[in-house]
Amino acid sequence: MAPVDASRLAVQVAYSPGPEQLDLIALTVPTGATVADAVRASGVLDRHGLLLGENLVCGVWAKIRPLDHPLREGDRVEVYRPLRVDPKEARRQRYRKTGGSKRAGKAPSV
Repeated sequence: MAPVDASRLAVQVAYSPGPEQLDLIALTVPTGATVADAVRASGVLDRHGLLLGENLVCGVWAKIRPLDHPLREGDRVEVYRPLRVDPKEARRQRYRKTGGSKRAGKAPSV
């Protein structure tokens, strides 16, 4: 087992550029690093043409956090892409598409 370096934190940065796609990077950052530091160090910004700024929404373990949020050992930083369709509108569209059947697309219950 490798010795633990107290001056570094092991974290992950995750970004999904599209449905069923995941860019997951494991890296170490200095103790005291922030969400922004991890996102920058991961290379996600360059690979996907993103800009680090107020429009970039990030979270840690599915909870939205500001870019200056300090990280802890084992944190998973998630970079969220903007929604193309409001979730309520997407449900309405699916409802219209299925003809209003609540059971459409569901397996029969046994």
